[in-house]
Amino acid sequence: AKAIKQDYRQAELSDRERAMLDYTAKLTKEPWNIQRDDIEKLREQGFDDKSILQINLIASYFNYINRVADG
Repeated sequence: AKAIKQDYRQAELSDRERAMLDYTAKLTKEPWNIQRDDIEKLREQGFDDKSILQINLIASYFNYINRVADG
């Protein structure tokens, strides 16, 4: 958990976990750049549409609530 908190890109993760975190990082930092290819990368790692939606909703909620708290 500590390695993920410091920099998930340096942590020992499975390809599936890394794909999920790459997607959530992009969704957080540059949501306007999310493309079909980003979704396909998740599908290649075994995520179905329901799982991808859940990843998106959870990441988006945390982004939202953190901004509310900061404000």
